[in-house]
Amino acid sequence: MSRPRHKRASLADLAHAPGEIRHNLLANKRVVLFLVASVLFFAVLQNMLAGDILRLDYYAYRLLVVRLRRSWLTPIMQSISELALPIVLVVMLLAVHAFAPGRSPGLCAACNLVGVVLLNQACKFIVQRPRPEGFRLIAESGYSFPSGHSMVAMAFYGLLAWMAWHYERDPFVRRVSVAGFGLVVVLVGISRVYLGVHYASDVIAGFCLAAAWLAVYTTIFAPIFLPEEKTGLGADETSLMGKLED
Repeated sequence: MSRPRHKRASLADLAHAPGEIRHNLLANKRVVLFLVASVLFFAVLQNMLAGDILRLDYYAYRLLVVRLRRSWLTPIMQSISELALPIVLVVMLLAVHAFAPGRSPGLCAACNLVGVVLLNQACKFIVQRPRPEGFRLIAESGYSFPSGHSMVAMAFYGLLAWMAWHYERDPFVRRVSVAGFGLVVVLVGISRVYLGVHYASDVIAGFCLAAAWLAVYTTIFAPIFLPEEKTGLGADETSLMGKLED
């Protein structure tokens, strides 16, 4: 009598295994993302403080400011940069609150924004790097490193991409959403260099620091507000589980 019971238990464990393996793999990916992004951030910071990163900033300036600037392109870049402004983010937060899954998706995105802004301001206060001079197209105040717009774009639109990838059922919509949000992040960073208010190293450091923040936030805090990730257990597996438990 005991042998069938052991068999049922082992089959049930086997049915649950894919979800557990997937969860562990995702957790490991976030650890790797955190470590890689952190190392890159501190590498950029160290090189910037030593003056070695100035070559990267110079080449980015030559490409995006000297060669790429056009009268028709400047308003487009300004509009792209404004995708990380508070008024735009508030509208996006309302949309997230209305349409995203979970108990409190809007609150999840809002807490993410507050955290990354505080992190950005703390880093700027510590480093205190002046903004570029002589070729700004818009007025900006405060310190330059790391780029606040780049950090906010990576954290906010990166979280939306993460939510789309984990909770959107349609594969096509999922891929298009992730690609679209990723493109927004990259373009916001480019626009900040183009407009002359940041060095390229500011933008790269902002991306890296925000990516490390996202790895922590999606692991620890996001599950509090959002549903658990789908385990991939289909209808057949669910039916099998029910029969095994009977």
